[in-house]
Amino acid sequence: MSVQANASSDRAQQILPERPSLAAQNIRLFMQNPGAVAGLVYMVVITLLVILAPLVTPYDFEEIDIRAIRKPPSVDHLLGTDNTGRDLYTRILYGGRVSLLIGLSAVIIRTAIGLVMGAISGFFGGAVDFLIQRFVDVMLTIPQIFLLLILVGAYGPSPLVLLIGLGLLGWFPDTRIFRGQVLSIRELDYTLAARSIGRSNWGIVQKHVLPNVMHLVLVNMTLNIGAIIIAEAGLSFLGLGVQQPTPSWGNIIQEANQVTRIRQFWWFWIPPGTVLVLTVISLNLIGDALRDILDPRRRR
Repeated sequence: MSVQANASSDRAQQILPERPSLAAQNIRLFMQNPGAVAGLVYMVVITLLVILAPLVTPYDFEEIDIRAIRKPPSVDHLLGTDNTGRDLYTRILYGGRVSLLIGLSAVIIRTAIGLVMGAISGFFGGAVDFLIQRFVDVMLTIPQIFLLLILVGAYGPSPLVLLIGLGLLGWFPDTRIFRGQVLSIRELDYTLAARSIGRSNWGIVQKHVLPNVMHLVLVNMTLNIGAIIIAEAGLSFLGLGVQQPTPSWGNIIQEANQVTRIRQFWWFWIPPGTVLVLTVISLNLIGDALRDILDPRRRR
């Protein structure tokens, strides 16, 4: 009988295909999304170009050529030159370093603070939850741009001030999102069981809460990077962010701040604007795909 049972088990294993791992399933679902794949390919390409900028352009971003002022795209200058003869292709690549670094660093800061505050608020509840949420309510009533203007006015415009401002002043809505997720996890059976057997609060947070929030953290970070890049570009365009001669996508577009320049020198704003828009769209496509894949309620 045992021999027959073993033979039946072997035949069943041969008939039933091995189920792929969860990671393999997620990768397959991601690759089935054409928009997400296109966004990922674009982000890989632009990131490599930005990192390898000294190798893919013969110019320096500060190099001025008075003989090539406002020249349209050509063999020597692929995307033309600006008001002082600087190569725009070079400045776009080096500007990507600043814009992407500010976006990534600021989103890490705001996500870390939002996750900690949301986890504390949602898990412990009571007076702690009340105080944190009332503070968040007050801060959300104040437009972030006003707080950024106060910060820039106090310390002056610079990439560091912009990074700190966008990171420290953006965690309030993230706290609401993470708090809601932690509240639902806190009431699940395995969390209540862990509490009943005497596991410490930190042990429950570490073993049960944080692993079940990580997918939300990843999606939230991906979507917020694009928003921060747009905010940095807007402030730099207004002269409140990254200052010349250091390039960023915002202050490169600022070269076309007059109607005559917009009409006559299209290469001042179309190439950097296109790169900026494609980057934000790609990040949003990746974030939407991750949300659909990692959230069981949205998975089809």
